[in-house]
Amino acid sequence: MAAVVAPDGLVRSSIYEVLRQRFVTGRMAPGSTLSTRSVALELGTSQMPVREALGRLAAEGAVEIRSKRRIVVPRMTVQRFEDLLRCRELLEPEAAVAALDYIDAACLARLELIDEAIGIALANNDVDRYMQENYNFHFTIYRSSPCSTMSQLIETLWLQFGPYMRVVYDSMHTVLLVDQHQLAVSALRAKDAEKLRGAIRADIRDGMGLIGVNSFGTGS
Repeated sequence: MAAVVAPDGLVRSSIYEVLRQRFVTGRMAPGSTLSTRSVALELGTSQMPVREALGRLAAEGAVEIRSKRRIVVPRMTVQRFEDLLRCRELLEPEAAVAALDYIDAACLARLELIDEAIGIALANNDVDRYMQENYNFHFTIYRSSPCSTMSQLIETLWLQFGPYMRVVYDSMHTVLLVDQHQLAVSALRAKDAEKLRGAIRADIRDGMGLIGVNSFGTGS
């Protein structure tokens, strides 16, 4: 990424958004460490705005600041997994239903294209594109509602869950799953709130179920 030439506030916001997007799309590995110096060099900025961005991410549970030089992407634990699962199941189906009346034909067409892109990514073993398009699918729905609070809360959950999506991806080639995204699009087209809730909830359970609580250690 090119150096950011902008007022300090915009620099901080831009760095935060870049790092945040890496978490929600699963580009940060559980247990990995981050260096403010290396991130600053990559993004062409000083260490101070990077440190501030990482502080915001720590407040949202995406990283743990162990020391000034040691910032860690936390590993999953059984308790944390179950907590994230419960929160996602509570919020995401309702966010989808809240958006139901705001989904028009153009949005439906966009969702179908995104779902096609997900299929292509899986066929081509393109993990980065899969992560991005899966994120795009869900948040295209959630952000269609003018009420933004719920989608913001959900994105905070994805910040914590995103790094484990690669575990899900690795399992997708060995199991046959119902395309819950197609069922969600059908429910949106039919304005069927209950079927939409069911499709979103099943999609969450399918993905989280592929991880499985036996995949985790005790955390660190």
